[in-house]
Amino acid sequence: MGERFKLVVSLIFLLSLYACVSTSTRDSAPAGGSVSTGLPDDAIPRQEPRSRYGNGPYYQVFGETYKVLDSSYDYQERGVASWYGKKFHGRKTSNQEDYDMYAMTAAHKSLPLPTYVRVRNLSNNKSIVVRVNDRGPFVDNRLIDLSYSAALKLDMIQSGTSLVEVTAISYDQAPRVSSPPVQVKAREERSQENIFVQVGAFGEAENARRRIALVRSSGLGPAFVHQDNNSSPRLYRIRIGPISDVLEYDSIVAKLQRLGITETHLVTE
Repeated sequence: MGERFKLVVSLIFLLSLYACVSTSTRDSAPAGGSVSTGLPDDAIPRQEPRSRYGNGPYYQVFGETYKVLDSSYDYQERGVASWYGKKFHGRKTSNQEDYDMYAMTAAHKSLPLPTYVRVRNLSNNKSIVVRVNDRGPFVDNRLIDLSYSAALKLDMIQSGTSLVEVTAISYDQAPRVSSPPVQVKAREERSQENIFVQVGAFGEAENARRRIALVRSSGLGPAFVHQDNNSSPRLYRIRIGPISDVLEYDSIVAKLQRLGITETHLVTE
């Protein structure tokens, strides 16, 4: 009986994944192109137990294996956000909730479900808080898929994608009894930062020189070495940029992959 139950749970999770798989095709906004009742408030973080569905340690989509993180603690990553809307409205999310394009939610490949995250648009510094309750986006070089309303608040509906910073609200997502909502203070405004693609961090200067020579010889640039004297041991970080948008970022990442460089990170200064 136990094995049969596990099989049923796995099948439900896989069916919900394929029902909500994001592709590179642009999704559609609601009729009229806006939220008729006004923009919703940000999600209010609260302690919740891990969802019964969508939190297996590993899962596969399109032949790729993904690992679900044990905890969202201290998670922060920069990358590309996309959004999904009308095409998926009302379908089941990976944790078997109904997807609501007007709610402040998101899909992520590896964060536990649910997790609350702050998403900051690096191009305009607008930020929101959303509740991650779905898996995706299963598209190369994409970090997070936002609901229509979340994307609207970040001013990225027309562009379809944006460079963002995703920071988990610091709760350990281990199972626990739900508790009252916790208010999160708004992030202070900051001046617009420069965005770079980091393509390596080396403890030896010679290794850094070899990597930057490879990058420059392939026509990628401007590339430079950032010497980080605050790290222990000292690190030589290879960076390209500054870059201006998702199109440029995707182009750089594609060229790096052809060089065999697959580990890249977005950094800001």
